[in-house]
Amino acid sequence: MTVEGFDGRLDRYLSEALSKTRSFIQKIIEEGNVWVNQTQVFKPAYKVRNGDIIKVVIPEPKQLSLVAQDIDIDVVYEDEHLAVINKPRGMVVHPGAGNFENTLVNALLHKFSGRLSSINGVIRPGIVHRLDKDTSGLLVVAKTDEAHIKLSEALKSHQIKRIYYAICEGVLKEDSGVVDAPIGRHPVNRLKMAVVPNGKEAVTYFEVLERFDKYTFVKLRLKTGRTHQIRVHMSYIGYPLLGDNTYGRAKNEFGVQGQVLHAGEIEFVHPITSKVLHFSADLPEYFVEILNMLRNRNNK
Repeated sequence: MTVEGFDGRLDRYLSEALSKTRSFIQKIIEEGNVWVNQTQVFKPAYKVRNGDIIKVVIPEPKQLSLVAQDIDIDVVYEDEHLAVINKPRGMVVHPGAGNFENTLVNALLHKFSGRLSSINGVIRPGIVHRLDKDTSGLLVVAKTDEAHIKLSEALKSHQIKRIYYAICEGVLKEDSGVVDAPIGRHPVNRLKMAVVPNGKEAVTYFEVLERFDKYTFVKLRLKTGRTHQIRVHMSYIGYPLLGDNTYGRAKNEFGVQGQVLHAGEIEFVHPITSKVLHFSADLPEYFVEILNMLRNRNNK
Protein backbone atom coordinates (compact mmCIF):
# COMPACT_ATOMS: atom_id res chain seq x y z
CA MET A 1 0.00 0.00 0.00
CA THR A 2 1.12 3.57 -0.65
CA VAL A 3 0.89 6.19 2.07
CA GLU A 4 -1.26 9.12 0.99
CA GLY A 5 -1.77 12.32 2.96
CA PHE A 6 -0.21 11.04 6.16
CA ASP A 7 2.95 11.80 8.14
CA GLY A 8 3.33 10.06 11.49
CA ARG A 9 3.70 6.80 13.37
CA LEU A 10 3.64 3.55 11.43
CA ASP A 11 1.39 1.77 13.94
CA ARG A 12 -1.15 4.59 13.86
CA TYR A 13 -1.27 4.61 10.07
CA LEU A 14 -1.69 0.84 9.78
CA SER A 15 -4.27 0.71 12.57
CA GLU A 16 -6.44 3.17 10.64
CA ALA A 17 -5.73 1.72 7.19
CA LEU A 18 -6.38 -1.90 8.19
CA SER A 19 -9.06 -1.30 10.86
CA LYS A 20 -7.02 -3.17 13.48
CA THR A 21 -6.23 -2.23 17.07
CA ARG A 22 -2.93 -0.47 17.75
CA SER A 23 -1.83 -3.32 20.04
CA PHE A 24 -2.41 -5.87 17.25
CA ILE A 25 -0.50 -3.73 14.74
CA GLN A 26 2.35 -3.13 17.18
CA LYS A 27 2.70 -6.87 17.68
CA ILE A 28 2.96 -7.72 13.98
CA ILE A 29 5.47 -4.89 13.46
CA GLU A 30 7.65 -6.10 16.35
CA GLU A 31 7.47 -9.64 14.95
CA GLY A 32 8.95 -8.46 11.64
CA ASN A 33 5.87 -8.58 9.43
CA VAL A 34 6.08 -5.03 8.04
CA TRP A 35 8.33 -3.46 5.40
CA VAL A 36 8.58 0.22 4.46
CA ASN A 37 10.17 0.96 1.08
CA GLN A 38 11.45 -2.66 1.03
CA THR A 39 13.16 -2.28 4.42
CA GLN A 40 11.92 -4.45 7.29
CA VAL A 41 10.77 -2.27 10.18
CA PHE A 42 10.49 -3.42 13.81
CA LYS A 43 9.55 -0.19 15.60
CA PRO A 44 5.86 0.78 15.88
CA ALA A 45 6.90 4.43 16.30
CA TYR A 46 8.76 4.48 12.96
CA LYS A 47 7.76 7.65 11.06
CA VAL A 48 6.14 7.12 7.69
CA ARG A 49 5.77 9.84 5.10
CA ASN A 50 3.50 10.61 2.19
CA GLY A 51 4.50 8.37 -0.72
CA ASP A 52 6.08 5.58 1.35
CA ILE A 53 5.28 2.06 0.14
CA ILE A 54 4.32 -0.35 2.91
CA LYS A 55 4.08 -4.12 2.75
CA VAL A 56 2.27 -5.95 5.55
CA VAL A 57 2.07 -9.70 6.10
CA ILE A 58 -0.67 -10.58 8.58
CA PRO A 59 0.02 -14.04 10.06
CA GLU A 60 -2.68 -16.66 9.76
CA PRO A 61 -4.65 -16.88 13.02
CA LYS A 62 -3.79 -19.89 15.11
CA GLN A 63 -6.46 -22.49 15.68
CA LEU A 64 -8.15 -21.79 18.99
CA SER A 65 -7.36 -24.69 21.28
CA LEU A 66 -8.56 -23.40 24.64
CA VAL A 67 -11.10 -25.49 26.48
CA ALA A 68 -14.60 -24.08 26.93
CA GLN A 69 -15.54 -24.71 30.55
CA ASP A 70 -18.94 -24.55 32.20
CA ILE A 71 -17.98 -22.10 34.94
CA ASP A 72 -20.67 -19.95 36.50
CA ILE A 73 -20.10 -16.25 35.78
CA ASP A 74 -22.21 -13.17 36.49
CA VAL A 75 -23.29 -11.63 33.17
CA VAL A 76 -24.55 -8.15 34.02
CA TYR A 77 -25.44 -7.24 30.41
CA GLU A 78 -25.38 -8.96 27.04
CA ASP A 79 -26.33 -8.22 23.45
CA GLU A 80 -25.09 -9.47 20.06
CA HIS A 81 -22.06 -7.14 20.12
CA LEU A 82 -20.73 -7.21 23.68
CA ALA A 83 -21.21 -8.31 27.27
CA VAL A 84 -20.42 -6.87 30.69
CA ILE A 85 -19.16 -9.34 33.28
CA ASN A 86 -18.89 -9.03 37.06
CA LYS A 87 -15.66 -10.98 37.59
CA PRO A 88 -15.24 -12.72 40.96
CA ARG A 89 -12.15 -12.23 43.10
CA GLY A 90 -9.58 -14.96 42.52
CA MET A 91 -10.36 -15.59 38.84
CA VAL A 92 -7.66 -14.98 36.22
CA VAL A 93 -9.00 -13.13 33.17
CA HIS A 94 -7.17 -14.99 30.40
CA PRO A 95 -4.84 -17.98 30.10
CA GLY A 96 -1.09 -17.56 30.40
CA ALA A 97 2.00 -19.69 30.61
CA GLY A 98 1.14 -22.91 32.41
CA ASN A 99 -2.42 -21.81 33.14
CA PHE A 100 -4.90 -22.64 30.40
CA GLU A 101 -7.96 -23.61 32.42
CA ASN A 102 -10.46 -22.08 34.88
CA THR A 103 -9.98 -18.53 33.58
CA LEU A 104 -12.66 -16.05 32.60
CA VAL A 105 -11.89 -16.74 28.93
CA ASN A 106 -12.58 -20.47 29.43
CA ALA A 107 -15.92 -19.53 30.98
CA LEU A 108 -16.74 -17.04 28.19
CA LEU A 109 -16.03 -19.60 25.47
CA HIS A 110 -18.66 -21.86 27.00
CA LYS A 111 -21.15 -19.14 27.92
CA PHE A 112 -21.16 -17.54 24.47
CA SER A 113 -20.40 -20.68 22.45
CA GLY A 114 -17.17 -19.20 21.14
CA ARG A 115 -18.86 -16.03 19.82
CA LEU A 116 -16.06 -13.67 20.83
CA SER A 117 -13.94 -11.20 18.89
CA SER A 118 -10.68 -12.47 17.42
CA ILE A 119 -8.75 -9.19 17.65
CA ASN A 120 -6.58 -10.25 20.59
CA GLY A 121 -5.78 -13.67 19.19
CA VAL A 122 -5.96 -17.17 20.57
CA ILE A 123 -5.31 -16.54 24.26
CA ARG A 124 -7.47 -13.44 24.80
CA PRO A 125 -10.59 -13.71 22.60
CA GLY A 126 -13.03 -10.92 23.41
CA ILE A 127 -10.86 -9.34 26.09
CA VAL A 128 -10.85 -5.54 25.72
CA HIS A 129 -9.31 -4.77 29.12
CA ARG A 130 -8.30 -6.80 32.16
CA LEU A 131 -8.63 -6.94 35.91
CA ASP A 132 -5.97 -8.48 38.15
CA LYS A 133 -6.74 -11.94 39.53
CA ASP A 134 -7.68 -10.66 42.99
CA THR A 135 -9.55 -7.58 41.75
CA SER A 136 -13.27 -8.21 41.47
CA GLY A 137 -15.81 -6.31 39.43
CA LEU A 138 -16.89 -5.13 36.02
CA LEU A 139 -15.21 -5.52 32.67
CA VAL A 140 -16.52 -5.35 29.13
CA VAL A 141 -16.10 -8.19 26.63
CA ALA A 142 -16.40 -7.84 22.85
CA LYS A 143 -18.26 -10.43 20.80
CA THR A 144 -17.46 -8.94 17.38
CA ASP A 145 -14.28 -7.49 15.90
CA GLU A 146 -16.06 -4.24 15.06
CA ALA A 147 -17.18 -3.77 18.65
CA HIS A 148 -13.71 -4.68 19.92
CA ILE A 149 -11.94 -2.12 17.71
CA LYS A 150 -14.27 0.70 18.74
CA LEU A 151 -14.16 -0.21 22.43
CA SER A 152 -10.35 -0.31 22.32
CA GLU A 153 -10.29 3.11 20.71
CA ALA A 154 -12.65 4.45 23.39
CA LEU A 155 -10.43 2.97 26.10
CA LYS A 156 -7.29 4.57 24.69
CA SER A 157 -8.96 7.96 24.35
CA HIS A 158 -10.21 7.77 27.98
CA GLN A 159 -13.88 7.60 26.97
CA ILE A 160 -14.68 4.58 29.14
CA LYS A 161 -15.37 5.67 32.70
CA ARG A 162 -14.22 3.19 35.36
CA ILE A 163 -14.82 3.57 39.09
CA TYR A 164 -13.10 1.39 41.68
CA TYR A 165 -13.51 0.96 45.44
CA ALA A 166 -10.68 -0.02 47.75
CA ILE A 167 -9.50 -0.13 51.35
CA CYS A 168 -6.01 1.24 51.80
CA GLU A 169 -3.63 1.09 54.73
CA GLY A 170 -3.18 4.38 56.58
CA VAL A 171 -5.50 7.35 57.00
CA LEU A 172 -5.59 9.71 54.03
CA LYS A 173 -5.57 13.36 55.09
CA GLU A 174 -6.95 14.85 51.88
CA ASP A 175 -10.64 14.32 51.10
CA SER A 176 -9.80 13.98 47.43
CA GLY A 177 -6.85 14.28 45.10
CA VAL A 178 -5.05 13.06 42.04
CA VAL A 179 -1.95 10.94 41.53
CA ASP A 180 -0.27 11.90 38.26
CA ALA A 181 2.88 9.78 38.01
CA PRO A 182 4.23 7.76 35.04
CA ILE A 183 4.27 3.97 35.35
CA GLY A 184 6.61 1.44 33.77
CA ARG A 185 8.40 -1.80 34.59
CA HIS A 186 10.21 -1.85 37.91
CA PRO A 187 13.92 -1.24 37.20
CA VAL A 188 14.99 -4.25 39.29
CA ASN A 189 11.99 -6.59 39.68
CA ARG A 190 10.60 -7.03 36.17
CA LEU A 191 7.49 -8.77 37.53
CA LYS A 192 6.41 -5.51 39.18
CA MET A 193 5.41 -2.09 37.94
CA ALA A 194 6.64 1.17 39.43
CA VAL A 195 6.55 4.93 39.11
CA VAL A 196 9.52 5.63 36.83
CA PRO A 197 10.65 8.81 35.01
CA ASN A 198 10.40 7.25 31.54
CA GLY A 199 7.12 5.44 32.19
CA LYS A 200 3.80 5.92 30.42
CA GLU A 201 1.34 8.58 31.55
CA ALA A 202 -0.77 7.34 34.47
CA VAL A 203 -3.44 9.37 36.27
CA THR A 204 -5.63 8.20 39.17
CA TYR A 205 -8.25 10.30 40.98
CA PHE A 206 -9.18 9.37 44.55
CA GLU A 207 -11.94 10.37 46.96
CA VAL A 208 -12.21 9.43 50.63
CA LEU A 209 -15.49 7.72 51.54
CA GLU A 210 -14.75 6.71 55.15
CA ARG A 211 -11.84 6.95 57.56
CA PHE A 212 -11.03 4.36 60.21
CA ASP A 213 -8.35 4.02 62.87
CA LYS A 214 -5.64 2.73 60.53
CA TYR A 215 -7.41 2.44 57.19
CA THR A 216 -9.30 4.46 54.58
CA PHE A 217 -12.20 3.40 52.34
CA VAL A 218 -11.67 5.14 49.00
CA LYS A 219 -13.32 5.62 45.63
CA LEU A 220 -10.96 5.78 42.66
CA ARG A 221 -11.37 6.81 39.04
CA LEU A 222 -8.93 5.95 36.28
CA LYS A 223 -8.03 8.38 33.52
CA THR A 224 -5.48 5.93 32.13
CA GLY A 225 -5.33 2.17 32.54
CA ARG A 226 -1.78 1.02 33.14
CA THR A 227 -0.96 -2.41 34.56
CA HIS A 228 -1.47 -2.40 38.36
CA GLN A 229 -2.09 1.36 38.17
CA ILE A 230 -4.20 1.83 41.31
CA ARG A 231 -2.02 -0.50 43.34
CA VAL A 232 1.19 1.22 42.25
CA HIS A 233 -0.16 4.76 42.69
CA MET A 234 -1.63 4.23 46.15
CA SER A 235 1.58 2.57 47.32
CA TYR A 236 3.59 5.41 45.78
CA ILE A 237 1.79 8.05 47.88
CA GLY A 238 2.16 5.95 51.02
CA TYR A 239 -1.24 4.24 51.26
CA PRO A 240 -0.94 0.72 49.78
CA LEU A 241 -4.08 -1.33 49.34
CA LEU A 242 -5.01 -3.66 52.15
CA GLY A 243 -3.94 -7.22 51.28
CA ASP A 244 -1.59 -6.22 48.47
CA ASN A 245 1.56 -8.16 49.34
CA THR A 246 3.23 -7.08 46.08
CA TYR A 247 3.10 -3.33 46.63
CA GLY A 248 2.22 -3.23 50.32
CA ARG A 249 2.65 -5.32 53.43
CA ALA A 250 3.22 -9.06 53.34
CA LYS A 251 0.70 -9.69 56.13
CA ASN A 252 -2.40 -7.98 57.48
CA GLU A 253 -4.64 -8.34 60.52
CA PHE A 254 -7.62 -9.58 58.49
CA GLY A 255 -5.69 -12.42 56.87
CA VAL A 256 -6.88 -11.33 53.43
CA GLN A 257 -4.72 -12.48 50.52
CA GLY A 258 -4.66 -10.10 47.57
CA GLN A 259 -5.62 -6.45 47.26
CA VAL A 260 -9.03 -5.32 48.51
CA LEU A 261 -10.08 -3.70 45.25
CA HIS A 262 -13.38 -3.79 43.37
CA ALA A 263 -14.27 -2.39 39.93
CA GLY A 264 -17.69 -1.17 40.96
CA GLU A 265 -18.86 0.97 38.03
CA ILE A 266 -18.31 1.24 34.31
CA GLU A 267 -19.83 3.63 31.77
CA PHE A 268 -19.28 3.81 28.02
CA VAL A 269 -20.96 4.56 24.72
CA HIS A 270 -22.15 1.40 22.98
CA PRO A 271 -19.80 0.94 19.99
CA ILE A 272 -22.63 0.09 17.59
CA THR A 273 -25.84 1.73 18.88
CA SER A 274 -24.14 4.83 20.40
CA LYS A 275 -26.33 4.46 23.50
CA VAL A 276 -24.70 5.45 26.80
CA LEU A 277 -24.49 2.40 29.07
CA HIS A 278 -23.80 2.49 32.81
CA PHE A 279 -23.44 -0.53 35.07
CA SER A 280 -22.64 -1.03 38.74
CA ALA A 281 -21.80 -4.07 40.85
CA ASP A 282 -22.19 -4.35 44.63
CA LEU A 283 -19.12 -4.78 46.80
CA PRO A 284 -18.30 -8.48 47.30
CA GLU A 285 -19.18 -10.07 50.63
CA TYR A 286 -15.63 -10.27 51.99
CA PHE A 287 -15.14 -6.54 51.28
CA VAL A 288 -18.35 -5.63 53.13
CA GLU A 289 -17.35 -7.83 56.09
CA ILE A 290 -14.04 -5.96 56.48
CA LEU A 291 -15.83 -2.60 56.28
CA ASN A 292 -18.29 -3.70 58.95
CA MET A 293 -15.47 -4.80 61.24
CA LEU A 294 -13.79 -1.43 60.80
CA ARG A 295 -17.06 0.44 61.42
CA ASN A 296 -17.74 -1.53 64.57
CA ARG A 297 -14.25 -0.75 65.79
CA ASN A 298 -14.83 2.96 65.14
CA ASN A 299 -18.03 2.89 67.21
CA LYS A 300 -16.44 1.40 70.32
